[in-house]
Amino acid sequence: MSRGSILFIDSVHPKLQEELQLRGFTCVDGYSGSKVQLMQEWNNHTGLVIRSRFKIDHDFLQAAKGLKFIARAGAGMENIDTDSAEKFGVVCLNAPEGNRNAVAEQALGMLLSMCNHLIRSDRQVRDGLWLREENRGTEIDGKTIGIIGFGNTGQAFARKLQGFDATILIYDPYVLVDTDKYPQIKQTGLDDLFDSCDMVSLHVPLTEETLHMADAAFFQSFKKPIRFINTSRGKVVDTAALVQAMETGHVIQCALDVIEYESVSFENLDSKQMPEPMQYLLNSDRALLTPHIAGWTYESHLKISEVLADKIIRLFA
Repeated sequence: MSRGSILFIDSVHPKLQEELQLRGFTCVDGYSGSKVQLMQEWNNHTGLVIRSRFKIDHDFLQAAKGLKFIARAGAGMENIDTDSAEKFGVVCLNAPEGNRNAVAEQALGMLLSMCNHLIRSDRQVRDGLWLREENRGTEIDGKTIGIIGFGNTGQAFARKLQGFDATILIYDPYVLVDTDKYPQIKQTGLDDLFDSCDMVSLHVPLTEETLHMADAAFFQSFKKPIRFINTSRGKVVDTAALVQAMETGHVIQCALDVIEYESVSFENLDSKQMPEPMQYLLNSDRALLTPHIAGWTYESHLKISEVLADKIIRLFA
C-alpha cells in the first residue's frame, strides 16, 4: 500500500524518486501541468517537490487539502508562502546542505577571477592583445574578506578561505559563530566590515529584511574600494546602487551569479526588465556575470535529492 502520493512539479535528480519509491511512496510526474491544472488535482497528493517553476501562494495552498509537505530542491524559499503553509499545517523542506559546497567553490572562483583579471585578459589574448601591466593582479593573502550571512553557504565559503592568509569577518545577527571551529574568523558588526573589508560576499536569503540590503548607503559606507560578490539572490542588491558605486570607485569589481532582473523561475533574464544599470554591467569588463549556476553542479544535483529524500523519509518515520 502506498504511503502517499508525491507530485513532482520540477525535474530533479532521479535519486529522489528512487529513494521515495523504495520507502513506499508513489511519485507522480507533474512537469508539464499548468498551475491551474495542478490545483485541480491537488487533493490527491501528500507531498510536492518543486524547484522554482512558479510561486506556491495562499490560494494554491488553500486548494491542497491533503498536502502534508512541500520539498524545495534548493535553498531559497522565497517562492513559497511559508506563513500560509504553516497556517494550513504544511511542512516546508529545503536542501541548502546539498549545494553549499558548489556555491562556495564558485564564490571562491569568482574572487580569484576578479583579483587576477582572468576573464578580461583571456578575451584580450584572443583579440591579439598581450597586456601584462594592465592586468597586474591582487593577492587574497593579507586582505580582509567580509561574509554577510553565515548559514550553509556562508560557512562553506569561510572554510574555503581558511586556506588563505586573510582576515575573515562574519556578519550575521541570527547566527552565533563557533570560533573554535573557525579559528581564523571573527564575528563582528557591519561597521567593522565597512571599516576594514577589501572584499565582500553575500550569502543571505531573500526576505523583507534583505530586499535591496546592498543599497547606495551600503556601498558608500565602505572605507576602502571593495570587490563585491553575490551568489545569494539578485534582489538582495539594488543594481542601480551597485552601478553607481562602480562609477564612484566604491566598488572596484563585482561578480554576480544572480541578477535582480531574473524571472521568477530563475531560468532567464526578464526581457521586459533590462534597464540601464543592467546594460552597464553587460558592457563592463569589471563585472563578472554568470546565469545562476553557483549551486548548479553535477555533484549538487545528486546531493540535493539525497538531502530531500532523507528529510521526507524522516518526516514520515
